[in-house]
Amino acid sequence: MEQAASTHLNGNRAFAVRRALERLREGLYDPFAVRLLTAYREELDAQFHADLQRLQAGDAVHLCVSGPYGQGKSHTLTYLRERALEQGYVVSAINLDPREAPLHQFRQVYRALLDALTFPSDAAAPSAPASIVEAWQDWAKSQLLLSEESSTALAALLPSGMPHAFKATLVALAQETVHVPQGARRLKRYRDYRPAEFPAILQRTLSGETVPVARLRPALKYRQVAFYRDASLTLLGDEPFLQMISSCSQLFRVMGYKGWVLLFDEGEAMIQVRSPLRARSYHILHHLLYPADSQSGFYAVFAFTPDFFQQIREEDYDLPYFDRDYAAAWRHLSIYQLRSLSRDAWLDLCQTLITLHGEAYQWTAEPNTLLPRLTERLGTLPLQDTRITLKALVDELDQVQQQAFFARL
Repeated sequence: MEQAASTHLNGNRAFAVRRALERLREGLYDPFAVRLLTAYREELDAQFHADLQRLQAGDAVHLCVSGPYGQGKSHTLTYLRERALEQGYVVSAINLDPREAPLHQFRQVYRALLDALTFPSDAAAPSAPASIVEAWQDWAKSQLLLSEESSTALAALLPSGMPHAFKATLVALAQETVHVPQGARRLKRYRDYRPAEFPAILQRTLSGETVPVARLRPALKYRQVAFYRDASLTLLGDEPFLQMISSCSQLFRVMGYKGWVLLFDEGEAMIQVRSPLRARSYHILHHLLYPADSQSGFYAVFAFTPDFFQQIREEDYDLPYFDRDYAAAWRHLSIYQLRSLSRDAWLDLCQTLITLHGEAYQWTAEPNTLLPRLTERLGTLPLQDTRITLKALVDELDQVQQQAFFARL
């Protein structure tokens, strides 16, 4: 029995290694490969650990990862994602795409963040929730006997600063729909009773989609949200979504998670638009880097190229749409500066690649023979572009492995 379990584990490991190498061939990063192929890991871990300690102490913290294209920003964010999940944080990792998720349209960014939510799992709960709705519903049911408690008791579980529309929506998602007999549904007073639509309407509202208030109200009414009329249900501008980022993070902590780690790749995308939109992006970015509520519980990490910081220094802050001088306001940003790998670091990575390749494809990969060949190949590669270089090194090992295979035929 123990031998069968060991064989299964070894098989899983070999599959993970092969998948990691296949993704490296495509110029992509796999979480398994990231854990094994991150250079200067001790330094990065020290920065990350110190930041998370400050976060747990109630400080507002952030991190800017800076480096040229190809130097490992995406790799670093992927590494931080895995580390955060291991330590019990909820994580969202997105690209700030100028068309699909531009920072100046924060509703879209909020939607992308919720869509990308990943919850940590552990031995006690190996099956992590698939969404915020599932996580909230499961946790709320564990806290209250919903059939006996009012919507006010559910609302008390939510952060006080959560926007009213979102608070009402979450309460509604945790409650049952009032049953209206089939015959009574013909009455005028129940013309808005469409129970089949309510779950989708509530989930769309929570995810940041634009839902007409006239369609949201019946869902809240028939889900017995007693307080839904107490304030406006309209979500206008960026502020409700910025508030909801902080509120969700606080809610995650109440639910037993450590907090919320937000990873934004391609942050330099915000300087690729017109200056009024840049100004709006900077305003939102400032709130994410320096949240007004020090107990926000979220940790924002942005990846930037040096062009971003150059643009910040060159902006004309006298223009009316800039609300502050961001070059001055961001003088003390927390920046993790990526740097080119040293020769020793590349040799260490080569050693690791040789071991992984032999393990993945079950061949005798001799380091004494292969390391000189990879070292020679390194001399022809753009070492400043980590992704291209790793891809080329894997290709080189593929060639040696294929030659050895055909030599045995």
